[in-house]
This record gives sequence, structure tokens and C-alpha cells, in this order.
Amino acid sequence: MENLYKKWTVQGKYVIITGATSGIGLAAAKELANRGAVLGLVARNQTKANKVAAQIKSSTGDRAKVDVFMADMASQESIRSAAADILKRWPRVDILINNAGALFLSRKLTVDGLEMTWAVNHIAPFLLTTLLLDRLKESGHARVITTASHGHKKARRGIRFDDLSAERLYRIPQSLLGGANIRYGETKLANIMFTAELGRRHEGKGVTAACFDPGLVSTNFNQDNGWLARLTMAVMKMFSRTPEKGAETLVWLADSDEMNVSSGGYYKDMQIAIPSESARNMDAAKRLWTISEEQIRY
Repeated sequence: MENLYKKWTVQGKYVIITGATSGIGLAAAKELANRGAVLGLVARNQTKANKVAAQIKSSTGDRAKVDVFMADMASQESIRSAAADILKRWPRVDILINNAGALFLSRKLTVDGLEMTWAVNHIAPFLLTTLLLDRLKESGHARVITTASHGHKKARRGIRFDDLSAERLYRIPQSLLGGANIRYGETKLANIMFTAELGRRHEGKGVTAACFDPGLVSTNFNQDNGWLARLTMAVMKMFSRTPEKGAETLVWLADSDEMNVSSGGYYKDMQIAIPSESARNMDAAKRLWTISEEQIRY
């Protein structure tokens, strides 16, 4: 990936990143390590995470420092355990990158009783951010970056607060605009609204929040949902960006000068962008925050 900016503010910073064992997350982790960041990879598979950590270290001539923390993004207990481990091992956290995500074609519930796509894509980053927020504030100039998507526009009715468990939504026949795809759009919409409300709540408190659209990227996303999903992704890959290109805005948000990043903003191709009308509804964003707090309570 091209080094587009001379001032590498990420050098020496401690960066926690979820979903870094493949795709955009892996591409971003490699580039951030090359720029001198100290990485904490949050992953579900220990063996895979260790291999990625070794790969990143090797790519920098063993200069990079990479930690591994284990967490299943579908389990709040697992996320809490990982956060406790991070806080125990590191007195400073400068950047949190919420990148892990998934799409489930059939409705499933997590161990916490939440619908799976919602839990992994929205509640997991909300919870992890909440647990690390005080430590982030202590750094004085922290950033929380969340991977959103153009797909948020699939949620044309906004977030269906009367169907948060998606029981009705998943009854919509599966197609390009089926229930699972709309649900995914809702979670990406939630990422944008979460970012906007986080930015509003912590304005002037040393934490900058941003989210971004990586574009259509060729990754291993959606490979566990049957042959039709794999075939669809194979066709889409013909028109997709490389993971390195998809990660450019993520790296830029982590590494650019503070004056270039507006807290609460949604970015695409290293520029501020305008999300859907639903994503700009701050009353809905406040409601989402309150409901999310309720869903992470023991």
C-alpha cells in the first residue's frame, strides 16, 4: 500500500483491531505495523491469529510488536474477558479498530439471546468500545474506527426498533434484498449511528470517532452461508477492490493528522461522505445507544 502521508501519527501507538486475520483487517494490520504501530489482534481462532501475528512480524523484519487476544464476537462474556486481558496487559490504548463482521443467511441466536448478525456487527463493537473507553480517554488523543459499509442503504426503513430480534425480518424471502441482507444493512447503519453518537457524547474529551465504507472488496466474507452465497461472492469479486485498496481509508483514519478527521464522521476514499438519511437521524442514534446499553447489561 502506498504511503500517502508524510506524518505518521500512528508510530508507537497501541492499536487494538478486531477481524484482522483476513481481508481488510489483515491488510490494515500489516500496513499499520509497517508504519510503526504496536498491534493487539483480537481473534476467535488462536492458531490462525498466531500465524497472522508471525506473518506481520516477518513482513517488517521482526520489528513489529504484535499481541493476540482471544474473543468470540458472538459472546459478551468472551468480549469482556478479552477486554479485561487488554486492560491488564496494556496501560495505554490509543486506537481501537472495530473491523470484525459477518452475515448470517438464517436467523440464529447468540448465547446471550441476541440475533447473531446484530450481535456480531453492532453489539460486539459497542461493548468492546464501552469496556475500553476509559483507557482510550487516558491516552489523550484516542481514536475509535469502525468498519461500516455502503450496504447500510439496504436498511431503507432505518433500524426496525420494533423487531430488534429480526423475527419478522428473516421471514422476508432471501434474494438480493432479502431479510438477511436487510438485516446486514441495519447493522452497518447501526455502526454509522453508533459512531455519530459516540462522537457527540465525547466531543472535546480526547476521543475521536470515525467510521468508513471500504467499498466492494474481494475478501473471504460470506463464505460460510452455502454454495449460493459463495457463488454470489465469486461473481462480485470480479468487480471488487483488493483488500489493500479497501483498507486505505482505515489506515488513513488511524494515521492521518488529527485535523483531517471529523469526530462522528462517515468516510469513503479518504474523504468525508454523506450516509443515508436514516444514518443522519440523531434521535434514532440516541435511541440506539440506550437500547445497546440495555443489551450489554448482565
